[in-house]
Amino acid sequence: MADAPTALDAERAKSKDMGALRQLWPFLAPYRRLMVLAGFALTLTAMVSLVLPLAVRRVVDNFEIAAGQLLDRYFAAALAIAALLAVGTALRYYLVTRLGERVVADIRTAVFDRMIGMSPQFFERIMTGEVLSRITTDTTLILSVIGSSVSIALRNALIFVGGLILLMFTSVKLTGLVLLLVPAVIVPIVVLGRRLRKLSRENQDWIAQSSGNASEALLSVQTVQAFTHETLSRRKFWDVTEKSYVSARTRIAVRAWMTAIVIFLIFAGIVGVLWIGAHDVRAGAMTVGELVQFVIYSVMVAGAVGALTEVWGELQRAAGATERLVELLNAQDAVSDPVAPVAVPDVARGAIVFDDVTFRYPGRPSVAALDQVSLTVRAGETVALVGPSGAGKTTIIQLLQRFYDPSAGAITLDGVDLRHMARADFRGLMALVPQDPVIFGDTARENIRFGRPGATDAEVEAAARAAAAHDFLTALPEGYDSYVGERGVMLSGGQKQRIAIARAILRDAPILLLDEATSALDAESERLVQAAVDDLARSRTTLIVAHRLATVKKADRILVFEAGRIVATGTHDQLVAENGLYARLARLQFTAGVAAE
Repeated sequence: MADAPTALDAERAKSKDMGALRQLWPFLAPYRRLMVLAGFALTLTAMVSLVLPLAVRRVVDNFEIAAGQLLDRYFAAALAIAALLAVGTALRYYLVTRLGERVVADIRTAVFDRMIGMSPQFFERIMTGEVLSRITTDTTLILSVIGSSVSIALRNALIFVGGLILLMFTSVKLTGLVLLLVPAVIVPIVVLGRRLRKLSRENQDWIAQSSGNASEALLSVQTVQAFTHETLSRRKFWDVTEKSYVSARTRIAVRAWMTAIVIFLIFAGIVGVLWIGAHDVRAGAMTVGELVQFVIYSVMVAGAVGALTEVWGELQRAAGATERLVELLNAQDAVSDPVAPVAVPDVARGAIVFDDVTFRYPGRPSVAALDQVSLTVRAGETVALVGPSGAGKTTIIQLLQRFYDPSAGAITLDGVDLRHMARADFRGLMALVPQDPVIFGDTARENIRFGRPGATDAEVEAAARAAAAHDFLTALPEGYDSYVGERGVMLSGGQKQRIAIARAILRDAPILLLDEATSALDAESERLVQAAVDDLARSRTTLIVAHRLATVKKADRILVFEAGRIVATGTHDQLVAENGLYARLARLQFTAGVAAE
């Protein structure tokens, strides 16, 4: 049985009309001057194209009576028109393509700016790979439309309208017969166009899902290979990609049928009209030059309609792509800054209060990660959070950074509710060492400097020494300037963790958040880093999440979590004496340690 469609899937299934392209206007509006110049070049080339048949008629009708010099002038004029057409076309291409590139760069920037500020809750509902697909694949479609399709559409629309007018001046009778074909051409465009729009959107969704699938597998390639999951991963990616291909094949078939029907109707009609025109020439009702002129304009008008049907398909795809990008730009985040944020307190160390906080992760609404938790961390105090996995310790860290908002209760920093301040302002007071250290595809030096971008090389190296990272960094082929690979694949787990700790030390923030900061270190490195952390914690408010109780024995207070609640509070010695959960965990760890020795 297929999985039930999610709300997001239902939203994607909607097929909106071409009005979606109007949402590109805010990105086009700043470049009105460029648009006007491009429009002028486009109009010029269309007008020049429409003048050419008039010149041909003059040559044909006066071929036998014109003197050689007059005939030369006709051909010279035709050559000048061709040169003007070439210059106008080149200018149109340059201006329109430049406009497209500029607008798409702005759209990509706007979408990325929006996404980089979204809370983790948003990314629970959409895969990162799909967001990247929209930023790349969908914007490429829009580039194709703005930089090419719209230009072609407008030029052919001008040729179509101008050609029809000049057809009427050439022969009202034959033009009237041509106009009878218009309804027959429009019907398949409208009917099949609706189907095409829906298929275009569906195709883009499958492409995005394929990108998301590939991104997820490649970012976890070591785990995939470790569990010999390559075949299953390949099969899953092939399945999604094949569905994308089938969707694209259907879209292409519909568009091909639409093009074939429209072109056949147009040219069948023109052949019939020309058959009547040929009889009029024989009867003397029109000249050969007029018939040639009519034929050329007919071909131009027919070609314009054919081009418009081709472009219509591109516009359909661009409309779907625009919808998907606008969805990201207009996405509502559950966590947002207040309209008028309160100034962040001038904290030296930072006092933190959780007041009767209850929280449920959006993906697990039936389970309370925190259940009516109240705690106070005094300025400058070092508090450790311990307990079994899933007890709610890391959730405290995430709520304190306001990655999520509590379902009930409030969290304050020096008496100010986090929801009343701008997130970037109070996060600037915090330095985090996460459980899974994040290393960027850059040099070791820049990874540490990520904690404080303006830091000098000497400050970076001092932070590395404090984190016991200096020795292994200087042993790298290019020292601190060695490239460490995407996600730090060239480093061990312990080395990545020491870089993350150096980053936090360099940030020198009044609040220090350590989430299993030393879990991947060997005993010697842990001793050195623990000494650095202890020294750092003396002058700031520190929250330590740890499973290894040896790292929290020196904390001012230890909070013991179980099933989202605080079940005990005290120092190491007090909690051991109580003989509760903490004492049981301590016996397990320290006894195991002694046995191992």
